Amino acid sequence: MLTDNAEVVALKGLNWLVLNDLLDTFQSATGADRDQITAAAGDPAFLAAVMDFLMMSDDWVQGVCEDQNLSHEVFLAARAALPGGDLPHWT
Repeated sequence: MLTDNAEVVALKGLNWLVLNDLLDTFQSATGADRDQITAAAGDPAFLAAVMDFLMMSDDWVQGVCEDQNLSHEVFLAARAALPGGDLPHWT
């Protein structure tokens, strides 16, 4: 997946957080305020953090995928295409 496409998926995820009243939870976890989030929304590293946050809950990933008509594979490919996505994930 191209980085541009991955960024679009991550932005959709950020939008989903807002629409599902999880932005405050995201802010608490990251320490970012709304102005910082707005300013960082174009930064691939920040968008990777959004994806990592969403991946903390299977329900959140499923919610984003259902609302945005994305397969789980596309969601995971988007995360892999963003900074840090090539790091090993221990299971």
